[in-house]
Amino acid sequence: MSDTKSIGRMDHIGIAVKSIEEARKFYEGQLGAKHVRTSMHHTGEFKLGIFDLDGFCIELLEPVDPDGFLAKFIEKRGEGVHHITLQTPNLDEQTQRLEENGVRVVDKNLDPESGGVDAFISPKSSHGVLIQLGENIGPLNTPPYWESESSED
Repeated sequence: MSDTKSIGRMDHIGIAVKSIEEARKFYEGQLGAKHVRTSMHHTGEFKLGIFDLDGFCIELLEPVDPDGFLAKFIEKRGEGVHHITLQTPNLDEQTQRLEENGVRVVDKNLDPESGGVDAFISPKSSHGVLIQLGENIGPLNTPPYWESESSED
């Protein structure tokens, strides 16, 4: 094993669903999650339903574009876990390090002006799990953990 420092901290889990409204019945009624908001993703390909489960975010993803990646994901695999997201400081440096170590990093958006700083580790590199790395504020409007920890020093 290595002495590599943790790349980040768990932020949320993204779950692909056919209908946010239908899935909402389970997440609210059975798990007690609180609906925070539902909005269209800026690409127009899918909607996001944000739910707070006692401080942990569940992000329901509903396809809008029948030819988009999310619709294809559900068609191929069915509803279920789509990705996990880790809050990740210094994302540009982290993605460079990952790639130098042979990890396939895709869909990099490292421009803070675009509204979101994130990248995805391909499931081909992470044993079948799509991992989103995000440097910006999480879906529950939680500031990145390293900001609050650095203020305690």
